[in-house]
Amino acid sequence: MTEAAPQFTPRVFSGIQPSGGLTLGNYLGALKRFADAQDQGVETIYCMVDMHAITVWQDPDALRRQTRELAAGFIASGVDPEKSILYNQSQVGEHAQLGWIFNCVARMGWMQRMTQWKDKAGKNSQNASLGLFAYPALMAADILLYHATHVPVGEDQKQHVELTRDIAIKFNHDYGTEFFPLPEPVIEGAATRVMSLRDGTKKMSKSDPSDMSRINLTDDADAIANKIRKARTDPEALPSETEGLKERAEARNLVNIYAALNDQTVEQVLADVGGKQFSEFKPMLADLAVAKLSPISTEMARLMEAPEEIDSILTRGADRAREIAQPVLKRTLEIVGMVHG
Repeated sequence: MTEAAPQFTPRVFSGIQPSGGLTLGNYLGALKRFADAQDQGVETIYCMVDMHAITVWQDPDALRRQTRELAAGFIASGVDPEKSILYNQSQVGEHAQLGWIFNCVARMGWMQRMTQWKDKAGKNSQNASLGLFAYPALMAADILLYHATHVPVGEDQKQHVELTRDIAIKFNHDYGTEFFPLPEPVIEGAATRVMSLRDGTKKMSKSDPSDMSRINLTDDADAIANKIRKARTDPEALPSETEGLKERAEARNLVNIYAALNDQTVEQVLADVGGKQFSEFKPMLADLAVAKLSPISTEMARLMEAPEEIDSILTRGADRAREIAQPVLKRTLEIVGMVHG
């Protein structure tokens, strides 16, 4: 007998790996949007996915520090632990339990098609961990454990949300239920993909050998301004229309960053700055970036000096997360036919 389709309450879930070195790309692509989403009347759940991090070997002390640093980044960027649920994944054991069930639902072929598996394992796939291969099923569990309906992700993670939908569809079909929702990826904003300050064709990355290629969320005001001042550009003036940015990767990147920091569209920015040289635009961008980002680095530094404050916030968040997760897992086990007293 098929269960009646439930009405799913809108709920946002997203997670970030605590891999260290938060950048402007993390802020504009994720953290800023997470903070903005809190005030839209929808429950928001944000997770530090430390279980995903250990799919490749991690130094334990570094992982602890990076998890706290990521939590500090969330909070300093405006994610309010009272408005949102903020926790780290390993503190809520239901993630792993549902992840195992989804390992049994997902198909090998689905996993082998995952772009990140191909990129990370490459020709060395026989030596990669089983966790690295299977972690998209755990990611599906992260999302569906909370019956999340919307998942803010970067373009490179969209495939994982599509896999989550495939797993939910197969589970629902196999067990004649409509228990799990089909979450929607949310990709929005002018700078969801922030590019390198030294090469506008490459994504801004903490792994780039040049620190001048990125703005770190731990950079102080002088470092932020200096990196923007030295960012690669071209000799032409800024255009007044977006079409004029088409073949100008570095110019497009800086305009995107300005638009995202100032909550404007690219069209609005170009209407204001079209015709200006970079010698005029870069100081404008530097002032804006310092105003928006230096308070974040200051608050992150304060929080990292108070690890017990971070740990307390994450423990409270895990308790709140578990209140939602436990009934979902319990019902899942019942549907599958497992006894759960």
